[in-house]
Amino acid sequence: MLFLQFLFLDVLLPGSNNAHVVEEHISWYLIQISSYANQSWVQNLGSAWLGELQTHGWDSESGTIIFLHTWSRSNFSNEELVDMQVLFHVYFAGLTQEVQNYASQFQFKCPFYLQVRAGCELHSGKSSKGFLHAAFNGSDFLSFQNASWVPAPQGGSRAQKVCDLLNPYKGIKEIAYNLIRNMCPRFVLGLLDAGKMDLQRQVRPEVWLSSSPILESGQLLLICHISAFYPKPIWVMWMRGEREQRGTKQDDILPHADGTWYLRVTLNVSAEEAAGLSCRVRHSSLGDQDIILYWGHGLSVTLITLVVVVLLVLLIVPVLWYKKRCSYQGIS
Repeated sequence: MLFLQFLFLDVLLPGSNNAHVVEEHISWYLIQISSYANQSWVQNLGSAWLGELQTHGWDSESGTIIFLHTWSRSNFSNEELVDMQVLFHVYFAGLTQEVQNYASQFQFKCPFYLQVRAGCELHSGKSSKGFLHAAFNGSDFLSFQNASWVPAPQGGSRAQKVCDLLNPYKGIKEIAYNLIRNMCPRFVLGLLDAGKMDLQRQVRPEVWLSSSPILESGQLLLICHISAFYPKPIWVMWMRGEREQRGTKQDDILPHADGTWYLRVTLNVSAEEAAGLSCRVRHSSLGDQDIILYWGHGLSVTLITLVVVVLLVLLIVPVLWYKKRCSYQGIS
């Protein structure tokens, strides 16, 4: 079956994880979403990720891999990448054909969609673990474990039937095992090596505070803005002394066009309770030096710096003027 022969090509495609450095573990994975609107219309979307950093896309129109970074080719040769691209293109074609052929047998009623997440996880750069999970209409359906297809509890009898169909093909299972256990880790290590300058970069966050009154409640919404930081992992908390404020709420981390990130963290308090609160920020670019901004103690780090500079100028200029005047008058 064509579908069986190419089911595992997902694992080959450049996928990625949050890896900015090989820390405790890093995963590389492909996300596939195939939407079946009817028997004649199918849309296949694919992307690859190194943690939360996207490294590749898939152009379904041309059937080609989109390399999003100069290092996205890993250490694979052009020939290997072309072979991967061709295989992945054939995989999508075969998947579409086979799913449509077996749709009635397995009661796949249109519209429906399939999701696949496949790749590998490296632990401390020493060992790796491959994974491949498939979902049907957003619910776990089956996975590849210990060189066999295993139905998910949510998949019911339908998932069991699909696994019963797949498992007799030993050659296909060997291919899948080899891809997620051997080829995938090699590609990840190549990505980390080729992209180490970019992946390991550190950009210090810019932090400032603002507030917004909550009408008719006497409450104040304190806002801590954290901008232009990289990598993405960050810890932010509203504090009173050394006590974390449980009402702290964190919005989604949003991307800037330059690849850095922005975050907004809020706390709802009564106006009289705002005094003494602070926003604390921890980030890898800061080392052990957290950024702490106190509510009501100045407007921002930038403004404080500007004030200091102005004061220094006001102090230095008269001194320079006095020395210059004395030199003209011959005063030593």
